Amino acid sequence: MQWHVDETYIRVSGRWRYLWRIVDEKGQFVDFRLTAKRDAKAAKAFFRQACANSGLYSPMTIVTDKAPTYPAIVKAMDVHAYTNQPIKHIDSKWYNNRIESDHASLKRITDPGKGFRSLRTAKATLHGVEAFRSIKQGHLREFTLNAAAEIQLLNRLFAL
Repeated sequence: MQWHVDETYIRVSGRWRYLWRIVDEKGQFVDFRLTAKRDAKAAKAFFRQACANSGLYSPMTIVTDKAPTYPAIVKAMDVHAYTNQPIKHIDSKWYNNRIESDHASLKRITDPGKGFRSLRTAKATLHGVEAFRSIKQGHLREFTLNAAAEIQLLNRLFAL
């Protein structure tokens, strides 16, 4: 399993916030986090959250850009659960194009110029956007394409 990790920024309550995102090698969304700062503490918290939320979907390789915070954090992560080998880190500007292009399509949807009024609405909107993009891209294997299945999925995702 390979994770592509990067951060971008969006406007929330008139301030720029960092949106950390992970997609896998197939472009499937894994997790996101909104933070006020782009530092090692925020990156470490994001990786911890993503690993906890991914369950059996943990990475064997993490691909990042050349940001200075990533190498130490990836090195400090535990070994992979099944292979007992350290998680490999690839820091290449061009190898991370998968998530960079994904940021562009996300920003077209969320309209970064306007931004969000609150952190709560930003998180809720991003959850919805990522859910619908996953459905549209066919990343849900057990999912059948009909209206009843879509309603059940949305009820599960948003606890309706």
